[in-house]
Amino acid sequence: MSNVVVVRHMSIDGVVAGQNWTGPFRDAQHARFQHGRLRDSRALLLGRASFEELARAWRSADRTDPLTACMDRIPKYVVTRTLERPHWNSIVLDGDVPEQVAKLRAEPGRDLLVHAGDRLVDELLAHDLVDEMQILIHPITLGAGRRHTGMPQGRWQLSATQIFASGTVALEYRPVRIS
Repeated sequence: MSNVVVVRHMSIDGVVAGQNWTGPFRDAQHARFQHGRLRDSRALLLGRASFEELARAWRSADRTDPLTACMDRIPKYVVTRTLERPHWNSIVLDGDVPEQVAKLRAEPGRDLLVHAGDRLVDELLAHDLVDEMQILIHPITLGAGRRHTGMPQGRWQLSATQIFASGTVALEYRPVRIS
């Protein structure tokens, strides 16, 4: 069985979306962390908007960078009803998304890494399909912007932390499942 790992970037004041404000905190240490996470995963699970944003950003990336090669190579499952021509090693998921993700999760192998917006993350959480939440808190306050609200109530256990020289802190949580 694979783990479904949600990755969220957040400012100190809780903003999870906006213009490219995380860029200044992505140093060599963060790149190694991100490369390791990608290398240890078997696929990405993305919403359409996240997929298009990543595809745009990586189009101009340094092709000699191992992180770029890893990002190009990894399969990308894209949850969408509107993406007409999948590209960049992507596979479209539509229809019953929780059912499809549950099937992917049931397959043996490495992690499924989720980079997506609130709606997809909330849907995965509501169907108990998230095995780990990785939150990267960046040392900036933005004052305004979208905050992630609407998550179902639940308890989480801190499983790992990492502090980057940039001041970014990575927190890894696992859900406390009551049997």
